[in-house]
This record gives sequence, structure tokens and C-alpha cells, in this order.
Amino acid sequence: MAEKTSRVLALLTLLQTHRQWPGPELAERLEVTERTLRRDIERLRELGYRVEATRGAAGGYRLEAGSALPPLLFTDEEAVTMAIGLRVAATQGLVDGAHTTLSALAKFEQVLPSALRQRVNALAGFVQPTTPRGTPVSQELLGQLALACRDRERIRFHYTAAGGTESDRVVEPNTLVAAERNWFLVCWDLQRADWRTLRVDRMARFFGTRVHFSSRELPAADAAEFVQAAVSSVRQRHAASVILDMPLDAVQAYFGPWARGATALSDRRTEWPIGGDSYEVMMSALLWIPADVAYTISGSDEFLAFVRTANEQLARAAERPLVQG
Repeated sequence: MAEKTSRVLALLTLLQTHRQWPGPELAERLEVTERTLRRDIERLRELGYRVEATRGAAGGYRLEAGSALPPLLFTDEEAVTMAIGLRVAATQGLVDGAHTTLSALAKFEQVLPSALRQRVNALAGFVQPTTPRGTPVSQELLGQLALACRDRERIRFHYTAAGGTESDRVVEPNTLVAAERNWFLVCWDLQRADWRTLRVDRMARFFGTRVHFSSRELPAADAAEFVQAAVSSVRQRHAASVILDMPLDAVQAYFGPWARGATALSDRRTEWPIGGDSYEVMMSALLWIPADVAYTISGSDEFLAFVRTANEQLARAAERPLVQG
């Protein structure tokens, strides 16, 4: 009986994390047969949860909006984290974000015990997140995008690029990232057959297609790294190229999203463009090249002179004896 109860609670948790789950995938997650899954779904319905089932290729199970859920119980640490998170959210570049999140915080703190409320207010007084100076984004749009990422639902929207070019996009959303004072959507662009990082404040006319997709592997350790690489490649005052004695696929596997723009010169050699706001940033890229890989640099006379000087300084520093304090 205990095992069945635990399984039903696990099923409820899964239904709460996605708007819709395909039956076979739910059964696989729970390690049960689809017949057992149907029985567990019926048990949830008997307990008062409204679970909708749809047939067909795009069918599955979903927990209907408005279903009565068990009360949320927080530990002291969880309550503090929630309150601090709400205070930070007030500064994260949402349209009317400060009013909405601080209003939610006031309601949340009303249900906290007095001692815990004092602890929350004391800690929050020393939390000073920086306020993004980017263009504010609609909370409704951000919520829609977050749900589409969670539910792996293809979406359509109108997009205005930095140069003013307008286009209609159909994408498979992966993750939302707050970076560089703006919100970005990491997604797979179906028309371009490639990963893209798109500014949320440049989107309009959002439309959810209700078409679900299978997850793709992001070409980076995480979405934040992917966004950082994409943003860095746009904001470059200086540029150079490196000829590596590495095949293109090895370069892409080693450098991940930072290898964007690399092209094969032959089966064994690759041209890798580097750039940055300063020569120091470009120099740091060279330090990531594996020690056993030969390479040559092509760039401006000023950058090549900077590299030679930096190498000489590093060599002299490495030869100096360590000064004991």
C-alpha cells in the first residue's frame, strides 16, 4: 500500500511539472506499465484531482487548471529562500515587476510566523541585486515562454533583430536566461536548422502551436554558457583568427559554443575566429587551446605585438623564484 501511495504522489508531482505528458513517457518515468498508469490516474481522480486524457499522437495526460492541490509546506530555509527570491525578482527587468513581486512578497510574508518574518526581513535588507538597464519585458510573455520551455511546445512569434530586420520565427524553446541586463530565449530555430539566442524584448505576437517536440542536446554545458558565448561574439571591438592543427569536429567538441564560426581548412586543420572588447580577452581565448595542439595566429600588427609581449612577460614571471612572505 505504501508503495502504491508513493507512486501516486510521484505521478502527481510529474503532472504538476508539465502541462501535458505522453502516456508512455509517464509510464517509463514511473517504471510501471501503461495499464498500471491508467489505474493510478483513476486513483488521482477519485481523490479529487481533475486529470484530463487526450488520444492521438499528440495526446497524453494533463492536470487541469484549477485542480485543488495540497497546501504548500515550507521549511524555514525554504521560506527564506522564497522571500529573498521574490525581492531579487523585483529588479529583474519585468514590466511592472517591482509592484507585482513586492505585492506577492507582502502576501507571502503575512502567512509566515513572526520570528521567521523577522529573519526574512533582516536578511533581505542586505540583498542588493543590480537592476538591469535593459528594455523591460512583459511578465505575460515571459510566463508564456517559460511554460513553452517546460512543456516542450513549439512556438511562433514576430522578431525584430538588432539591425531592424523583421521576421516570423518558429522555434523549439529550450531555456530562458537573464544575462547582460536582458532576457534571452535559447531555442532551436526550425527555419534555420540551428540554435539561436533571441532577445525576449524584441518578440511580439506570441503564438503557442500546441505541437510538442523531443528535447535536443544543447551544444554547451548549460544555457547560460551558450548565451554568454553568443553575446560575446556580437560585442567585439577586435578580431583575429587562429589556425589550429585540429579537425573541425574536435574543435567544436572541445570549445563548445565558443567554436561558433570555426571552419574546416582541411581534414586536420581548422580556422577559428576569436574576438573581444580588448586584447586581454582575446589572449585569454588562446590560453584555452590544448598544450599539445600547434597553431598560428593571424591578426592586426597591434594584436600580434600584444601577444608577443604578453608571452615574454609570462615567461619571465614563471622563471622568477617564489617570494616567501
